[in-house]
Amino acid sequence: MTRTTLIICCVSLFWACTKPASTNQIVLARVGSTELTLDEARKRIPEFSFQKDSTEAYNQYREQWIEKQLILQEAERLKLLGIPEVQHKIKQMRQQVIINSFQELVMNDSQNSNIVSAEEARVYYQENKNKFLLNERHIKFRHLIAHSLEDAEAAKSDLMRAKTWEYVVNKYGLFPELKLRESDRFYSEVNALKEYRVLNRYLRQMGITEISLIEKYGNQYHFVQLIEEKAEGEHPELDWLIPQIQEWLTLEKKRRAYNSYLKNLYLAGQANNEIVVYDVLPKGTPNAIEIDTLNLN
Repeated sequence: MTRTTLIICCVSLFWACTKPASTNQIVLARVGSTELTLDEARKRIPEFSFQKDSTEAYNQYREQWIEKQLILQEAERLKLLGIPEVQHKIKQMRQQVIINSFQELVMNDSQNSNIVSAEEARVYYQENKNKFLLNERHIKFRHLIAHSLEDAEAAKSDLMRAKTWEYVVNKYGLFPELKLRESDRFYSEVNALKEYRVLNRYLRQMGITEISLIEKYGNQYHFVQLIEEKAEGEHPELDWLIPQIQEWLTLEKKRRAYNSYLKNLYLAGQANNEIVVYDVLPKGTPNAIEIDTLNLN
C-alpha cells in the first residue's frame, strides 16, 4: 500500500467509530480493542441490503469494517496524523462537515415555511404541463420472487386464472409489501430491474398482461408481468408526479431561504466591518479572481 493511499484512507476514516462496545451487546468482530456490535452494524447497513440476504449483508459489512480498522491501526503505527499534509486535509474536511451541517440546519429550520402542499404542486403542474413529457418509454410491472420453482409456477398459474396480484404475491412471494408498492408505479424501461438483465429484456419485449418465463437467480425464482406502459412524449400520471414536484419545489424554497440567510450574514459582516477586501491584484489582470459575494445577485 502506497503512502498516498494510506493518507487518503486515514483522512476518509478519521471520524470512524472506534469506541469499545458495551459488554451486554452482541459483538460481530473485534480488531485490537475496538469492537463492532450487531446494533451498530444494523444502523449503518442500508435497508435495501437486508431485502435480498440479511446474513450476507452483515457479513459484507463486517469484512469492510475489519479492513477499515486495520487501516486505521496501520495509519496510527505510521503516525500519519502527524504529517502536515494529512493534518491539512483533516482540517479541510472538518470545515466542510461544519459547512454542510450548517446548510442542513438552515434549510431544515422548522420556522421557515418550506413545505409545498399537493395542491401547490398540482397548480405548478398545470401551469408548466408542457415541461412534463416522458423522454423515454415507461412501464408498470409486477415482479414476483419465490423460494421455490413450485411456488413460482403456482403464482404464475394463479395470475393467468385472474387471481389478484395482492393475493398471489402474499401467498407465494417474498417481500410482498415491497413488491406491491413497486407494482404501483412507473419505471423507465432502462432502469426497470436493471440488476436482473434477463428480466429487464423481457420487460422491453413483452406485451401488456404478458408473463415472462421463470428465471433462477441464486436460490430464488423470478418472473415479471407487464401491466401498463407510457410511450416517449406522453404525459406521465399526475399522481406519480405530485410527490416529485413537491420535493423539487420544497428544495427550491429551502435553497432560497439558505441564500437569503447567507445574504443577511454577508450584509451584517459588512455593517460590522468584519469583511476586509485587499486590493492587491494588478489592474487589468485577465485571470484576476472574482470575489464570491455569496450569491447576492
